Amino acid sequence: MENSTEVTEFILLGLTDDPRLQIPLFIIFFLVYLSTLLGNLGMTGLILLDSRLHTPMYFFLSNLSLVDFGYSSAVTPKVMAGLLSEDNMMSFNACATQFFFFVAFITVENFLLASMAYDRYAAVCKPLHYTTTMTTSKCVSLTAASYVCGFLNSAIHTGNIFRLSFCRSSVVDHFFCDAPPLLALSCSDSDVSEMVIFLVVGFNDLFSILVIVVSYLFIFITILRMQSSEGRQKAFSTCASHLTTVSIFYGSGIFMYLQPSSSHSMDTDKMASVFYTMVIPMLNPLVYSLRNKEVKSAFKKAVWKAKSSVGFIF
Repeated sequence: MENSTEVTEFILLGLTDDPRLQIPLFIIFFLVYLSTLLGNLGMTGLILLDSRLHTPMYFFLSNLSLVDFGYSSAVTPKVMAGLLSEDNMMSFNACATQFFFFVAFITVENFLLASMAYDRYAAVCKPLHYTTTMTTSKCVSLTAASYVCGFLNSAIHTGNIFRLSFCRSSVVDHFFCDAPPLLALSCSDSDVSEMVIFLVVGFNDLFSILVIVVSYLFIFITILRMQSSEGRQKAFSTCASHLTTVSIFYGSGIFMYLQPSSSHSMDTDKMASVFYTMVIPMLNPLVYSLRNKEVKSAFKKAVWKAKSSVGFIF
């Protein structure tokens, strides 16, 4: 194992060194993060409080919202602090911690998306057996397995990268601690580390994508056999929202990680990472839930209760 104590702290270059852009970027990221916080925690709260949303689909959605909030929080607050204070120093341990939680939550979301695809398969293709197929114990097991795999995967990657020797430089050409820019700093032979990343990320993504593709293949076959045009439209609408987010999530992930470090353009990676770490967590509550009539009804009910409580107090 290589000694990685040569560098005790990293300097993150961030998104830009132009002072004219720092305040506008801070405002944009603050609004995005605030929307992420309100959207995801609000969605989780609605699902917990409204008994009509205590179904397998919303159980997965509540966990997806928590995970989105988790990996956005691992990155965005530090980025905003750097834009205000220009203090982009991060200790070795803090960098490893940020990397660990970011990778953990991203991987959990990877497997949750596959679980949600299986849930939609059961709902569309086997509606009469849905309650016996997607039992509470099965939903809990799928979710627990997603978290276990996510944090185990993150432990592997964190150990794999931070065992390297970083004596070449302490300047990370990124706005957070991520694998490609860290590998670029290593003065150790990183071929094995890159291969581990490629194989593990590739396996995780291929497994989840396979589950999603097979699930939706059966869903589309079932939809085409439906006699009701209204039923088809409703099913296609549900699939379109999910597949859009899945495409963005896996597309950006594959673009960022499943290529050798020699072909990486850091500027391109930064733009992809902004979308990956900040925009997707903000959009997911909208894409998955706010278009849903049941969620809208639950939200209106919560607002009405809040107004009634305020009216009663005053």
